[in-house]
Amino acid sequence: MYAVIDRNTPAGTSLSPELYPEGFVMVMDKPYGWTSADVVRKIKFSLKKMYHLHNVKVGHAGTLDPLATGVLLVCAGKATKVSEALQAERKEYVADVTFGATTPSFDLEHDVDAVFPWEHITREAVEEALGGMEGEQMQLPPVYSAKYVDGIRAYEMARQGETVELKASLVNIYGTQIIDFRPPVLKVAVQCSKGTYIRAFARDLGLALGSGAYLSGLVRTASGGFSIESALSVADFDARF
Repeated sequence: MYAVIDRNTPAGTSLSPELYPEGFVMVMDKPYGWTSADVVRKIKFSLKKMYHLHNVKVGHAGTLDPLATGVLLVCAGKATKVSEALQAERKEYVADVTFGATTPSFDLEHDVDAVFPWEHITREAVEEALGGMEGEQMQLPPVYSAKYVDGIRAYEMARQGETVELKASLVNIYGTQIIDFRPPVLKVAVQCSKGTYIRAFARDLGLALGSGAYLSGLVRTASGGFSIESALSVADFDARF
């Protein structure tokens, strides 16, 4: 069984792969602006430097967008073999959804491309719309996503101005809960399955409420049994190990 490295791991613990024959899973809090691959490269470089390794397998279990923060599971050694199983587990997020506008990427990566009325949106209407979005459904991913189209990432094609056609995927929204609603911004907790795009969730919520919407903030608070409370920041990692 792989080991778990998180905030509860004593400072100074050796991360030498020789001590972890089954590998380990590191619970990281991905920084804003970093890609998931940036975090993997950081951990891999550090392990190679600290323990004079020529190579070590390091990967992650579930991509987070650069503008999102929160739980990113980084797998090292033989634990990379369980990354797909970890990625398949339920995810939890806290999302900020701003009504009254849209962007091409459904988040802050791009500027607003259209504006819509939002003054008619009430808390009661939001609650009703959220209830209607729960359960299994087909969700159309954003064109600015990591989905592959003919072997190329969709976001690479979109950034080059190419037309991107994606197929809807089956996802499951297990539950939602309003945390705060100060129009036009909604803060909502979302529990969902693997493959759910919260940016697409924001888009669909705006449509359901007769407006537009985009994701203005996102934190992954849990991935499977791993939560943000036990996650290590990059600064924690540097200081502890």
